[in-house]
Amino acid sequence: MQFTKKAIEHIEACRFCWMCHHVCPIGNATGLERNTARARALGLSLVAREATALESDIVDNLYECALCGGCMTDCVTGWDPVMFTKEARLGAALEGNMPEYVGKLIDNIEATGNIYGEKEIPEILKSAIRDLPPKADVLFFIGKDGAYRTADKSAAAVDLLKRAGVDLTVHKYEPDSGYALDFLIGAAEETRSAMAKTAEILNETGASTIVCYDPADAKVFLREYKEYGIDIKANVVTFTSFIAGLIKDGRLDVKKSDTAFTPQETPLLARDLEETESVRAILNSLGSIKEMLLHGKDTVLAGNLIMNEYIPSVMKAVAERRMENAKNVGAKVIVTVSPAEYRSLSDNNDTDIEIITLEEAVLRCL
Repeated sequence: MQFTKKAIEHIEACRFCWMCHHVCPIGNATGLERNTARARALGLSLVAREATALESDIVDNLYECALCGGCMTDCVTGWDPVMFTKEARLGAALEGNMPEYVGKLIDNIEATGNIYGEKEIPEILKSAIRDLPPKADVLFFIGKDGAYRTADKSAAAVDLLKRAGVDLTVHKYEPDSGYALDFLIGAAEETRSAMAKTAEILNETGASTIVCYDPADAKVFLREYKEYGIDIKANVVTFTSFIAGLIKDGRLDVKKSDTAFTPQETPLLARDLEETESVRAILNSLGSIKEMLLHGKDTVLAGNLIMNEYIPSVMKAVAERRMENAKNVGAKVIVTVSPAEYRSLSDNNDTDIEIITLEEAVLRCL
């Protein structure tokens, strides 16, 4: 494939460097050199020189990257492995060299609007949103992971917003934000078209504010949509910042407990959106905070449900390693802000640490 000049510059720089070697959550979980940014750059440098084709093992290696940006955070010279990894994924898609497991997920999106191939959301979530008005000032955007993999937690989030007296609704046929397509194939026309269609649907709701339950959806709405020139008329905010505002304004009357909460903030929130204070403001109002060693912009990925569809054993190792981080600081209650990381941690927790979501933490302290 033909890389852009910018991508080649970053590939050539990264293939010589070990600076971020120790921070990759996938590499640390597998213990394999191939799962480091340097090794990925080495493989792609061969492709750029036409010494090998973009196929087989090299393409599989592209999809072993979580795009979490840990490597970029630790790079003092400003190189960007995420950028060239996404460019190579797009190239593989355009050349018809996507792995079969990626094609299956894309087929599921086209058929059902989600990677899981699910056609109906669970009854617990249906019940929670059934009595909501068709239009409201606030549109609560649940997202696909929240709808199909943590439906009970999404229902709890709706309940929390109702208790705060928020004038909210949930779209009856909530569209896909495009996060999964962006993750799998990047800036393809298929991704842009899906995002443009979603923006059109969201604009038709007339909502003035869109509250994104999943940081993954907030990230693409606030970043990728702008890069593609796609306009969402409503003000897009994260669930964490919105809840922090409700507490600050007194619309959620919380009582401070003696619980020490350990936040697990997804890189999508802390790095991509540069939001680290909202969750801490919330948890400080509910109790105290016991931080893991790596937190804030240095946080470590705890799971990715897209990758869990094709490398579940690696995602299990990633979650277990993050649980070990929490155990090492004496954490008792981990609070997640991402449906994917909640599911990943709770499914792979063999400790006595409790895993709860942000809305559960707030509901306990009302």
